[in-house]
Amino acid sequence: TISDLEEMLKLYAQARDFMKRNGNPAQWGNNYPEKALLEEDIKNKNSYVCVDEGEITGTFFYTEGIEPTYIRIYEGKWLNDEPYGFVHRITSGIGKRGVASFCLDWCLEKSRNVRIDTHRNNIPMRNLLRKKGYLQCGIIYLENGDERIAFQKKRVSIYG
Repeated sequence: TISDLEEMLKLYAQARDFMKRNGNPAQWGNNYPEKALLEEDIKNKNSYVCVDEGEITGTFFYTEGIEPTYIRIYEGKWLNDEPYGFVHRITSGIGKRGVASFCLDWCLEKSRNVRIDTHRNNIPMRNLLRKKGYLQCGIIYLENGDERIAFQKKRVSIYG
């Protein structure tokens, strides 16, 4: 909700600082995501927070539908053309282990087919996605032309 916004902004500021200190200064720059974007995400009910013992420990964007930047994929292909959910802007608080993993699991429960992308230099996220069974599918380009590595996972059920 809007009442979570200030805490979300703090988490994103921490994430930007972490990325800069770990060889990934370009992914979110100095002010991404902007407050107005998060407000719009909240209004559209696509913004989520993880809460542990009353404290917001993580936040992310999730929705189902078509992500325009995923329409074209280069140097590979998506696992399938089935409906999918997609995740953006996932982050967790400093020292909060397992939050991003929990968020990815939650998304896969909502949609059996999930896509996500990340910056080439975001080694922690790339490692997490591989650990969680996401497969690298190729390269996508954001609206501004920036390259991202695209991943996808399809949940398999013994019940079909």
